Amino acid sequence: MAAIVYFRKVSETEERVEYEFGDDPDNFGRRLTMDKVSRTSTVQDEMVDHTFLKASRKLNALHTERGVWPERGMSVS
Repeated sequence: MAAIVYFRKVSETEERVEYEFGDDPDNFGRRLTMDKVSRTSTVQDEMVDHTFLKASRKLNALHTERGVWPERGMSVS
């Protein structure tokens, strides 16, 4: 079974970057905030599930690879 998550940057400050994410690129239903220093994330709805973890891990991987927080993206497995 394939799993997919899409994400799009909503805002960015010196300390944090916020993304909306979900399995439908036209209807993001959730938000996560990434702490830039610790590179840990929290989810707004407090539901720590596979979709949230997948988005968080992909965002960290892209940041490591590119050196910047991506504007948008997706992860498929």
